[in-house]
Amino acid sequence: MKLITAIIKPFKADDVREALSELGVSGMTLTEVKGFGRQKGHTELYRGAEYVIDFLPKVKLEIAVSDELSDQVVEAICKAANSGQIGDGKIFVSNLEQTIRIRTGETGNDAL
Repeated sequence: MKLITAIIKPFKADDVREALSELGVSGMTLTEVKGFGRQKGHTELYRGAEYVIDFLPKVKLEIAVSDELSDQVVEAICKAANSGQIGDGKIFVSNLEQTIRIRTGETGNDAL
């Protein structure tokens, strides 16, 4: 099993959710986060004053999938989240040692 963590632009979250639903991914966790990478923030003008925005709003998606589905999920996220602009985000893939569904006690792929 794999845990796929994607940091993407907030307005791309629905596109990614739809793309993953088409693959049969049944669940994910979305968290609103702030951060920066190479883009290093930007400046904004508000009521005549200039402000430096160091941390930009992003969303973090966490999806647990079987090993067989992980490559397809990564590809779907890449396609759906790509705007061609700096700051589109990153995807991290980690090995997932165990998954347990609390309600039924199912483990492994059955718990996904």
